[in-house]
Amino acid sequence: MRRRGRLTVYLGAAPGVGKTYAMLGEAHRRAERGTDVVVGIVETHGRERTRLQLGDLEVVPRRRVEHRGTVLTEMDVDAVLERQPDVVLVDELAHTNVPGSRHEKRAADVADLLAAGIDVITTVNIQHLESLNDEVEDITGVRQRETVPDETVRAAENIQLIDMSPEALRRRMAHGNIYKPDAVEASLTSYFRVGNLTALRELALLWLADRVDDQLDDYRRAHRIVETWPAKERIVVAVTGGPESETLVRRGARLAKRAAGSELLAVHVLATDGLRSKDERDLGAVQRLVADVGGTFHTVVGEDRASAIVEFAEGVNATMVLVGVSRHGRLRRVAAGTTGDRIASLAGRIDVHLVTHDQVSRRTVARPALSPLSPSRQVAGWVGAVVLPLTLAWLLHGFADTDDLALATLALLACTVAVALVGGLFPAVLGAVLGFGALNYWFTQPTGTLTVSEPRNLLVLAVFVAVAVGVATVVDRASRRAAEALRARTEAATMSSLSQSVLTGQDTAEAVVERVRETFGQRAASLLTRADPGTDVARTGWTITASSGSPCAATPDGGDTRVAVDDDHVLVLCGEPLRASDQRVLNAFATQAGLVLEHRRLKERDLRVQALERAEATSTALLRAVSHDLRTPLASMRTSVDGALTASVSAEDRAELLRTIATSADTLERLIDDLLDLSRLESGLVRPVLRPRSLDEVLPVAVSGHDPSLVSLEVDESVPHVLTDAGLLTRVVANLVDNAVRHAGGLPVRVLAHVLTTTVEVLVVDRGPGVDEQRRARMFEPFQRLGDTSSGGLGLGLAVARGLLDALGGTLSAEDTAGGGLTMVVSLPRATPDGPGGAGGPDPQAVVPALPAVSAGEAPVART
Repeated sequence: MRRRGRLTVYLGAAPGVGKTYAMLGEAHRRAERGTDVVVGIVETHGRERTRLQLGDLEVVPRRRVEHRGTVLTEMDVDAVLERQPDVVLVDELAHTNVPGSRHEKRAADVADLLAAGIDVITTVNIQHLESLNDEVEDITGVRQRETVPDETVRAAENIQLIDMSPEALRRRMAHGNIYKPDAVEASLTSYFRVGNLTALRELALLWLADRVDDQLDDYRRAHRIVETWPAKERIVVAVTGGPESETLVRRGARLAKRAAGSELLAVHVLATDGLRSKDERDLGAVQRLVADVGGTFHTVVGEDRASAIVEFAEGVNATMVLVGVSRHGRLRRVAAGTTGDRIASLAGRIDVHLVTHDQVSRRTVARPALSPLSPSRQVAGWVGAVVLPLTLAWLLHGFADTDDLALATLALLACTVAVALVGGLFPAVLGAVLGFGALNYWFTQPTGTLTVSEPRNLLVLAVFVAVAVGVATVVDRASRRAAEALRARTEAATMSSLSQSVLTGQDTAEAVVERVRETFGQRAASLLTRADPGTDVARTGWTITASSGSPCAATPDGGDTRVAVDDDHVLVLCGEPLRASDQRVLNAFATQAGLVLEHRRLKERDLRVQALERAEATSTALLRAVSHDLRTPLASMRTSVDGALTASVSAEDRAELLRTIATSADTLERLIDDLLDLSRLESGLVRPVLRPRSLDEVLPVAVSGHDPSLVSLEVDESVPHVLTDAGLLTRVVANLVDNAVRHAGGLPVRVLAHVLTTTVEVLVVDRGPGVDEQRRARMFEPFQRLGDTSSGGLGLGLAVARGLLDALGGTLSAEDTAGGGLTMVVSLPRATPDGPGGAGGPDPQAVVPALPAVSAGEAPVART
């Protein structure tokens, strides 16, 4: 039987990372080892280095196919099968063949070669995998028409990931090593953005990690390895269908999101009889929730739920199991145990997390008022108080001299001390009483009765009881002192934490309230502020400043514990009343809350002061600009008017003076327009009318004042409509184009459009000197000219443009132009038929006076 060929895939994280080059390198290595290697088809895309890498490899001639009057070439599969090499190179696995070829897809040609026993080395980019098509479109805004099924690539014996950092790939693109120079700029500003390349790189790594995980599962099955190998975070959530199942699934989803590539698997154990319990009737809702959070739902059959869940977790190589705390009462949990406890005992290396929920039995448990010992120690003490004295007395009576009262007394006294060490005072008293009775019955004359014949024996028994009670009292007090010391240490740690947070000023009111609730184990906590008399909540008297837990108290009387922070603030707790010893710590929290509120008040005052300082700085800059920049065109106009009124001026000179007056008037008008625009933006008077608009209507108007040789508009008609105000957007783009033309040094400026999933970006690209990254933040501030000394501007253009875009719901940012220069990026929301400004349109009454149009030639901001 003929051996099936082996498939090797070079998987590229993005176009241009060098997968074809790497494939050719492997071909040369195999050829040097004596392997018969031929090239079925390799696409060089005009890249010189790739062409040179072909070297002396044998190339099978391509088959020529005529389609619609054009002759195209494809791989000649029949020629390769006739040649029967050991290895064939087939580039671009996802390629769609020309109609009339052997198969529709090149992947089917590869399948024929593999079936013929020929090893195939091929290439494919991550964006061409069928399962990732939608994700790639969301990231890049481009839908791939040529895809290949994931199963085809997963079936490869070897997959090599060819990866490169986004910065290195963009440098390769800028150097012309991937696309032709005329396509470099458009690619760098669209598909080959750093964010796009980073996301594609992550997709490739995650997809390949899943492939490796499948190989690990195959290896474990082949070698019968049942132990869990934590190679990947895989979380199993045990659900019953009860009301707590949704809480468990959501908690598991949050844990899975903390580690990239984690999996969430929900499992339900069905009884062997196949009958559904009451809780299982709501499994449909749980299944839908699991699907919504990106997990998978599984059902297994088992008599013992704990064993079935652990077996499932081991089978899927899980690293963690989430199970809810039992809803049963305490007696049933003690008598029959819980599923969570049994899972924890069977899980081995798998982590088990018990998750609490609202369905847990919340029966109030009284605090031990008489003993600080744990319940288990108290139970052991009571049992020992009954069993130990009677057992020891019976043994002494059977194996020792019944007259040896001293030995029996010492032995039973030691027994009483042991009970006191374990159970405390009251079990020791019971043990002493039972020991007294045992001594009297078996070791004092007459034996067999409770009568004491000799007075000294009665004294011995009395001393025995007194010593036993005294020792028990000492032990009980020592236990109480230990508990008080532990509480004091806890309080000291809490106070230290509070002091540190107060000194650093990191806490917020919400954080303080949350810490109060967690420290004292309360159901809810809230910080209340006395309401102002003129507000809507004045009738209740209080407003909630911060809260944690639910339901929280809305008034001081609505909680179980309260403490005053100051005259206008109260900290209220809902839950079990606090002990008197906790009041000191609660007062410390109240003090911290007061400090936080004071810090907030001072911070708000500081922000107001900073706003006033900025306003004062703006006013100063405005006065300085008015005194200089406005005076210049006014002086020019005055001089020209005086010259024009002179009788001796010729007609030609008078016409020149009139043109100077007109130019100065235009300059003055633009300066005043910018000042008015800035004033409107800062006072919030700009309210745009948002409607779906085509960029074909806006952009030509914005660039109409410039020579077509200096400004080129390159916007496709298929660009979708944007939700904007046409007049304001024209104003913004015109400002940016004017600025770019002024600083491009005579080089052409390009205006492009890039379509994303939810937005459309307008790019104004120039080849000027650009702006270094440290100074870009300043260029959007008012009155910033960055060293420009030319007349005709106040440095307000970019500040006004960004302010107008904020009002339009868009953004304005600056990026480097590949090869030098600056690219201004205007991001606008895409219009949707049923969204704002859709079929219904905006309120016709929401119309504001239009801002004056900007004139060509204004320089909003200077750049160096």
